[in-house]
Amino acid sequence: MTTQPASSVGRARPHKNVTAVSAAAGARIAGVQMASGPNVSANLNEAGRLIAMAAAQGARLVALPEYFAIMGLQETDKVRVREAEGKGPIQKFLAETAREHKIWIIGGSVPLASDDPKKVRNSCLVYDDKGRQVARYDKMHLFGFNMGDENYSEERTIQPGNSVQTVDTPFGRIGLSICYDLRFPELYRAMKDVDIIVVPSAFTETTGKAHWETLIRARAIENLAYVLAPAQGGYHLNGRETHGDSMIVDPWGVVLDRLPRGSGVVSAGINPQYLKRLRGNLPALQHRILHRI
Repeated sequence: MTTQPASSVGRARPHKNVTAVSAAAGARIAGVQMASGPNVSANLNEAGRLIAMAAAQGARLVALPEYFAIMGLQETDKVRVREAEGKGPIQKFLAETAREHKIWIIGGSVPLASDDPKKVRNSCLVYDDKGRQVARYDKMHLFGFNMGDENYSEERTIQPGNSVQTVDTPFGRIGLSICYDLRFPELYRAMKDVDIIVVPSAFTETTGKAHWETLIRARAIENLAYVLAPAQGGYHLNGRETHGDSMIVDPWGVVLDRLPRGSGVVSAGINPQYLKRLRGNLPALQHRILHRI
Protein backbone atom coordinates (compact mmCIF):
# COMPACT_ATOMS: atom_id res chain seq x y z
CA MET A 1 0.00 0.00 0.00
CA THR A 2 1.13 3.53 -0.64
CA THR A 3 1.80 5.75 2.31
CA GLN A 4 0.74 9.34 2.71
CA PRO A 5 2.10 12.16 4.86
CA ALA A 6 0.64 12.47 8.31
CA SER A 7 -1.13 15.66 7.29
CA SER A 8 -3.35 13.74 4.86
CA VAL A 9 -6.01 11.17 5.48
CA GLY A 10 -5.78 7.82 3.76
CA ARG A 11 -9.15 6.34 3.04
CA ALA A 12 -9.49 2.79 1.86
CA ARG A 13 -11.57 2.30 -1.26
CA PRO A 14 -15.19 1.62 -0.35
CA HIS A 15 -16.01 -2.07 -0.45
CA LYS A 16 -18.38 -2.76 -3.31
CA ASN A 17 -20.94 -4.20 -0.90
CA VAL A 18 -20.87 -1.19 1.42
CA THR A 19 -24.25 0.51 1.61
CA ALA A 20 -25.48 3.49 3.57
CA VAL A 21 -24.77 3.41 7.28
CA SER A 22 -28.50 3.19 8.00
CA ALA A 23 -28.55 -0.25 6.39
CA ALA A 24 -26.50 -1.52 9.32
CA ALA A 25 -28.89 -0.19 11.94
CA GLY A 26 -28.87 -2.51 14.92
CA ALA A 27 -25.64 -4.19 13.80
CA ARG A 28 -23.63 -5.70 16.64
CA ILE A 29 -19.93 -5.03 17.06
CA ALA A 30 -17.53 -6.79 19.42
CA GLY A 31 -14.09 -6.51 20.94
CA VAL A 32 -11.91 -9.39 22.06
CA GLN A 33 -9.84 -9.24 25.25
CA MET A 34 -6.80 -11.50 25.65
CA ALA A 35 -3.68 -12.01 27.74
CA SER A 36 -1.40 -13.06 24.91
CA GLY A 37 1.89 -14.88 25.36
CA PRO A 38 5.00 -15.61 23.28
CA ASN A 39 3.56 -18.53 21.27
CA VAL A 40 1.90 -17.31 18.07
CA SER A 41 -0.02 -20.53 17.40
CA ALA A 42 -1.46 -20.63 20.91
CA ASN A 43 -2.50 -16.98 20.67
CA LEU A 44 -4.19 -17.53 17.31
CA ASN A 45 -6.09 -20.51 18.71
CA GLU A 46 -7.33 -18.39 21.60
CA ALA A 47 -8.23 -15.52 19.30
CA GLY A 48 -10.14 -17.94 17.07
CA ARG A 49 -12.11 -19.25 20.04
CA LEU A 50 -13.07 -15.76 21.15
CA ILE A 51 -13.94 -14.57 17.65
CA ALA A 52 -16.25 -17.58 17.29
CA MET A 53 -17.87 -16.61 20.60
CA ALA A 54 -18.44 -13.07 19.37
CA ALA A 55 -19.84 -14.28 16.06
CA ALA A 56 -22.21 -16.62 17.91
CA GLN A 57 -23.50 -13.57 19.80
CA GLY A 58 -24.36 -11.97 16.48
CA ALA A 59 -21.38 -9.67 16.03
CA ARG A 60 -20.74 -8.65 12.41
CA LEU A 61 -17.58 -6.69 13.20
CA VAL A 62 -14.99 -8.08 15.63
CA ALA A 63 -11.80 -6.31 16.70
CA LEU A 64 -8.78 -7.93 18.33
CA PRO A 65 -6.37 -6.20 20.75
CA GLU A 66 -2.90 -4.87 20.05
CA TYR A 67 -0.25 -7.61 19.98
CA PHE A 68 -2.96 -10.28 19.91
CA ALA A 69 -0.66 -12.69 18.07
CA ILE A 70 2.43 -12.25 20.22
CA MET A 71 3.50 -10.71 23.53
CA GLY A 72 7.07 -11.93 23.46
CA LEU A 73 9.47 -12.62 26.30
CA GLN A 74 11.67 -9.99 24.68
CA GLU A 75 10.59 -6.94 22.69
CA THR A 76 12.59 -8.27 19.73
CA ASP A 77 10.45 -11.44 19.55
CA LYS A 78 7.87 -9.65 17.43
CA VAL A 79 10.59 -8.74 14.95
CA ARG A 80 11.46 -12.42 14.65
CA VAL A 81 7.90 -13.34 13.61
CA ARG A 82 7.28 -10.33 11.35
CA GLU A 83 5.41 -10.96 8.11
CA ALA A 84 5.45 -9.41 4.66
CA GLU A 85 2.12 -7.80 3.85
CA GLY A 86 -0.28 -10.40 2.46
CA LYS A 87 1.77 -13.38 3.62
CA GLY A 88 2.26 -15.34 6.81
CA PRO A 89 0.27 -17.34 9.39
CA ILE A 90 -1.14 -14.34 11.27
CA GLN A 91 -2.62 -12.70 8.17
CA LYS A 92 -3.80 -16.07 6.87
CA PHE A 93 -5.60 -16.63 10.16
CA LEU A 94 -7.37 -13.28 9.98
CA ALA A 95 -8.47 -13.76 6.37
CA GLU A 96 -9.68 -17.34 6.87
CA THR A 97 -11.49 -16.56 10.12
CA ALA A 98 -13.31 -13.59 8.60
CA ARG A 99 -14.35 -15.73 5.67
CA GLU A 100 -15.37 -18.66 7.87
CA HIS A 101 -17.70 -16.61 10.07
CA LYS A 102 -18.70 -14.16 7.33
CA ILE A 103 -17.79 -11.20 9.52
CA TRP A 104 -15.48 -8.20 9.34
CA ILE A 105 -12.36 -8.56 11.48
CA ILE A 106 -9.94 -5.90 12.66
CA GLY A 107 -6.60 -7.44 13.56
CA GLY A 108 -5.57 -5.10 16.38
CA SER A 109 -1.93 -5.14 15.43
CA VAL A 110 0.20 -7.44 13.31
CA PRO A 111 4.02 -7.20 13.13
CA LEU A 112 4.74 -6.44 9.49
CA ALA A 113 8.11 -6.02 7.81
CA SER A 114 9.54 -2.50 7.71
CA ASP A 115 12.42 -0.79 5.93
CA ASP A 116 14.59 -1.51 8.96
CA PRO A 117 15.38 -5.22 9.43
CA LYS A 118 15.59 -4.66 13.19
CA LYS A 119 12.10 -3.14 13.41
CA VAL A 120 8.50 -3.87 12.43
CA ARG A 121 5.46 -1.85 11.50
CA ASN A 122 2.82 -2.31 14.17
CA SER A 123 -0.09 -2.60 11.76
CA CYS A 124 -3.86 -2.69 12.25
CA LEU A 125 -5.37 -4.73 9.42
CA VAL A 126 -9.04 -4.77 8.39
CA TYR A 127 -10.61 -7.74 6.61
CA ASP A 128 -14.07 -7.86 5.09
CA ASP A 129 -16.50 -10.77 5.36
CA LYS A 130 -14.96 -12.38 2.25
CA GLY A 131 -11.56 -12.48 3.91
CA ARG A 132 -10.07 -9.67 1.84
CA GLN A 133 -7.76 -7.09 3.42
CA VAL A 134 -9.39 -3.71 2.81
CA ALA A 135 -7.38 -1.36 5.03
CA ARG A 136 -4.10 -1.03 6.89
CA TYR A 137 -3.00 1.47 9.52
CA ASP A 138 0.56 1.60 10.86
CA LYS A 139 0.80 2.89 14.44
CA MET A 140 2.06 6.45 14.40
CA HIS A 141 2.68 7.28 18.06
CA LEU A 142 5.19 4.99 19.76
CA PHE A 143 4.88 4.37 23.48
CA GLY A 144 7.65 5.47 25.80
CA PHE A 145 7.40 5.19 29.56
CA ASN A 146 9.91 5.27 32.41
CA MET A 147 8.62 5.02 35.96
CA GLY A 148 10.40 2.98 38.59
CA ASP A 149 10.87 -0.59 37.35
CA GLU A 150 8.65 -0.03 34.31
CA ASN A 151 10.51 0.97 31.19
CA TYR A 152 9.13 0.83 27.66
CA SER A 153 10.48 2.22 24.42
CA GLU A 154 8.61 1.04 21.34
CA GLU A 155 10.85 3.05 19.04
CA ARG A 156 13.57 0.45 19.59
CA THR A 157 11.63 -2.21 17.69
CA ILE A 158 8.86 -0.37 15.80
CA GLN A 159 9.02 1.93 12.81
CA PRO A 160 6.21 4.51 13.03
CA GLY A 161 3.56 4.98 10.38
CA ASN A 162 2.93 8.34 8.73
CA SER A 163 -0.65 8.18 7.49
CA VAL A 164 -4.08 8.63 9.07
CA GLN A 165 -6.41 5.88 7.91
CA THR A 166 -10.18 5.47 7.72
CA VAL A 167 -12.23 2.81 5.97
CA ASP A 168 -15.83 2.74 4.75
CA THR A 169 -17.73 -0.35 5.89
CA PRO A 170 -21.34 -1.51 6.16
CA PHE A 171 -21.23 -0.23 9.75
CA GLY A 172 -20.14 3.29 8.85
CA ARG A 173 -16.80 4.99 8.43
CA ILE A 174 -14.23 3.56 10.82
CA GLY A 175 -11.16 5.44 12.04
CA LEU A 176 -8.15 3.26 12.85
CA SER A 177 -5.75 3.83 15.73
CA ILE A 178 -3.65 1.77 18.14
CA CYS A 179 -3.14 2.09 21.90
CA TYR A 180 -0.80 5.05 22.61
CA ASP A 181 -2.46 6.95 19.74
CA LEU A 182 -5.34 7.43 22.18
CA ARG A 183 -3.41 10.22 23.92
CA PHE A 184 -3.26 12.36 20.78
CA PRO A 185 -6.71 13.82 20.01
CA GLU A 186 -5.42 15.60 16.91
CA LEU A 187 -5.15 12.19 15.22
CA TYR A 188 -8.90 11.67 15.53
CA ARG A 189 -9.68 15.21 14.37
CA ALA A 190 -7.62 14.47 11.25
CA MET A 191 -9.91 11.54 10.46
CA LYS A 192 -12.75 14.01 9.78
CA ASP A 193 -16.20 12.58 10.58
CA VAL A 194 -16.05 8.90 11.54
CA ASP A 195 -18.84 6.77 12.98
CA ILE A 196 -16.68 4.29 14.88
CA ILE A 197 -13.20 4.74 16.32
CA VAL A 198 -11.25 1.54 16.93
CA VAL A 199 -8.48 1.53 19.55
CA PRO A 200 -6.91 -1.94 19.96
CA SER A 201 -4.61 -1.63 22.95
CA ALA A 202 -2.17 -3.12 25.42
CA PHE A 203 -2.20 -0.40 28.07
CA THR A 204 0.01 -1.06 31.06
CA GLU A 205 -1.78 -1.51 34.36
CA THR A 206 -0.11 1.63 35.69
CA THR A 207 -1.23 3.96 32.92
CA GLY A 208 -4.49 2.15 32.28
CA LYS A 209 -5.67 2.39 35.86
CA ALA A 210 -5.07 6.14 35.77
CA HIS A 211 -6.19 7.15 32.29
CA TRP A 212 -7.76 4.41 30.13
CA GLU A 213 -11.46 4.95 30.72
CA THR A 214 -11.12 8.74 30.79
CA LEU A 215 -9.35 8.79 27.43
CA ILE A 216 -11.71 6.31 25.77
CA ARG A 217 -14.81 8.21 26.85
CA ALA A 218 -13.25 11.55 25.93
CA ARG A 219 -12.53 10.39 22.37
CA ALA A 220 -16.14 9.20 22.04
CA ILE A 221 -17.62 12.43 23.41
CA GLU A 222 -15.45 14.92 21.52
CA ASN A 223 -15.87 13.10 18.20
CA LEU A 224 -19.51 12.09 18.76
CA ALA A 225 -18.59 8.58 17.66
CA TYR A 226 -18.74 5.03 18.96
CA VAL A 227 -15.43 3.78 20.35
CA LEU A 228 -14.53 0.09 20.16
CA ALA A 229 -11.54 -0.59 22.42
CA PRO A 230 -10.38 -4.22 22.66
CA ALA A 231 -7.44 -4.64 25.01
CA GLN A 232 -4.87 -6.96 26.48
CA GLY A 233 -5.88 -7.65 30.06
CA GLY A 234 -3.92 -9.68 32.59
CA TYR A 235 -0.48 -11.00 33.46
CA HIS A 236 1.88 -12.02 30.66
CA LEU A 237 4.78 -14.47 30.69
CA ASN A 238 7.21 -11.62 30.05
CA GLY A 239 6.29 -10.14 33.43
CA ARG A 240 4.16 -7.36 31.99
CA GLU A 241 0.73 -6.59 33.42
CA THR A 242 -1.84 -5.04 31.12
CA HIS A 243 -4.91 -3.16 32.28
CA GLY A 244 -7.68 -4.78 30.24
CA ASP A 245 -11.09 -3.16 30.72
CA SER A 246 -12.02 -3.62 27.07
CA MET A 247 -15.07 -1.54 26.36
CA ILE A 248 -17.52 -0.18 23.84
CA VAL A 249 -18.62 3.41 24.38
CA ASP A 250 -21.42 5.24 22.62
CA PRO A 251 -21.21 8.79 21.16
CA TRP A 252 -22.60 10.30 24.38
CA GLY A 253 -19.82 8.71 26.42
CA VAL A 254 -21.94 5.90 27.86
CA VAL A 255 -20.12 2.60 28.40
CA LEU A 256 -22.26 -0.03 26.67
CA ASP A 257 -20.18 -3.05 27.65
CA ARG A 258 -16.87 -3.70 29.39
CA LEU A 259 -14.70 -6.57 30.59
CA PRO A 260 -12.37 -5.63 33.46
CA ARG A 261 -9.98 -8.58 33.26
CA GLY A 262 -9.14 -11.87 31.56
CA SER A 263 -10.04 -13.39 28.21
CA GLY A 264 -13.49 -12.72 26.82
CA VAL A 265 -15.69 -10.61 24.60
CA VAL A 266 -17.47 -7.27 24.86
CA SER A 267 -20.30 -6.56 22.43
CA ALA A 268 -23.00 -3.99 21.77
CA GLY A 269 -25.40 -2.85 19.10
CA ILE A 270 -24.73 0.36 17.21
CA ASN A 271 -27.50 2.71 16.14
CA PRO A 272 -26.71 5.05 13.21
CA GLN A 273 -29.96 6.96 13.69
CA TYR A 274 -29.06 7.65 17.31
CA LEU A 275 -25.63 8.85 16.16
CA LYS A 276 -27.18 11.13 13.56
CA ARG A 277 -29.66 12.53 16.06
CA LEU A 278 -26.96 13.32 18.62
CA ARG A 279 -24.89 15.14 16.01
CA GLY A 280 -27.98 17.12 15.11
CA ASN A 281 -28.78 17.96 18.70
CA LEU A 282 -25.20 18.90 19.52
CA PRO A 283 -23.47 19.98 16.27
CA ALA A 284 -20.09 20.44 17.96
CA LEU A 285 -18.24 19.00 14.97
CA GLN A 286 -19.65 21.82 12.84
CA HIS A 287 -18.74 24.42 15.45
CA ARG A 288 -14.99 23.85 15.29
CA ILE A 289 -13.03 27.04 14.68
CA LEU A 290 -9.31 26.33 14.70
CA HIS A 291 -9.36 24.05 11.65
CA ARG A 292 -10.64 27.00 9.61
CA ILE A 293 -7.80 29.30 10.60
